[in-house]
Amino acid sequence: MLELAAELLDRARRRVPFVTATVTHVAGSAPRQPGSSLVVDAEGAVLGNVSGGCVDAAVHEACREMLAGDHRPQVLRFGYSDADAIGVGLTCGGTIELLLCHHDPAVEPWLEPALADAAAGRTVAVATVARGPDTHLGTAVVVRPGGPVTGSLGDGPLEQVATTHAAELLHAGRTGTVEVGVADSYCQEPMTLLVESSAPAPRMLVFGAIDHAAALARLGTFLGYRVTVCDARTTFATPERFPDAEIVVEWPHRYLGSQAEAGLLDRRTVVCVLTHDPKFDLPLLTAALRVPVAYVGAMGSRRTHEERLTRLREAGLSDHELGRLRSPIGLDLGARTPQETALSIAAEIVANRHGGSGVPLSTGVPIHHGVTHHDDVHSRSQSPRPLTHSS
Repeated sequence: MLELAAELLDRARRRVPFVTATVTHVAGSAPRQPGSSLVVDAEGAVLGNVSGGCVDAAVHEACREMLAGDHRPQVLRFGYSDADAIGVGLTCGGTIELLLCHHDPAVEPWLEPALADAAAGRTVAVATVARGPDTHLGTAVVVRPGGPVTGSLGDGPLEQVATTHAAELLHAGRTGTVEVGVADSYCQEPMTLLVESSAPAPRMLVFGAIDHAAALARLGTFLGYRVTVCDARTTFATPERFPDAEIVVEWPHRYLGSQAEAGLLDRRTVVCVLTHDPKFDLPLLTAALRVPVAYVGAMGSRRTHEERLTRLREAGLSDHELGRLRSPIGLDLGARTPQETALSIAAEIVANRHGGSGVPLSTGVPIHHGVTHHDDVHSRSQSPRPLTHSS
């Protein structure tokens, strides 16, 4: 739902009811991941999608039925056979599970503020019971850093654990599901919480105002990062050369240190050192490898890399800290131009973020990482149908 926050905020302000169909679980390959939503409002408008294929039509109809009739939350589960998948325009097998919820802004006071926060790029998470007893299904709480919890799950201990898990995923800037079991003493039946997180864009810090940095800034922006290019040389670090980035003229290690001290770096931040000049690189990498960021990469030849490692060890960095350094930076794409080199760097960043191997998919590695693959449930009709429909 939060991925459509700007559009839904307009509905909430006008008190237009709507139904959200949100992906809560996928097994096998799937075009959309948990948190993806299709929405149908009381005026008949449709927003978003959950598959990009014929399942959207079936989900749309289910949303319309909920708007017109029973407003209780529902779980839909769709399955595909490989043959049927091709017939409906989807080339993958597996299953997809969705939670359908009716939302009336007039009676859900938490809804409009949560959508407003997400639409404005502020940090907020919504934790919803996606699987569990009927009395809790579809109930939600809203979590903000250091702020009060709004909404209700109707159960104090459950709200406590939901808030904790939501805060953890929100800190990581991730949307995902959390299993809450009977053994945890928080509920009498196992439950699944869907935590939708909305957080400011992750940061990409690019050090070295060179042509490769300009290409990488464009790619970083395209990938959804807030890009900063930092260089101590005023001649090279100009807005004209880097229209896709924030420009900072400062010694790199000083700027990185100021951002760390201000708490403006997190475990989603990526640091790309493209200066390959020891007077910039060594103090910068010494600081960067001691900051809990997602990725630290440095440009240079293998000879430069070995010399750099020697100097960093002499500066006191441990083998564990040095093990975080990606150098030479990027994946082996045979890159020659600044644009191709930027692509190789961006590819390594994406692989690092999602646990990818960087090898060709044709070798048989999984297409989607972090997704459970099952082939035990298939629909045998020419179009997808719900395998389970519970309320």
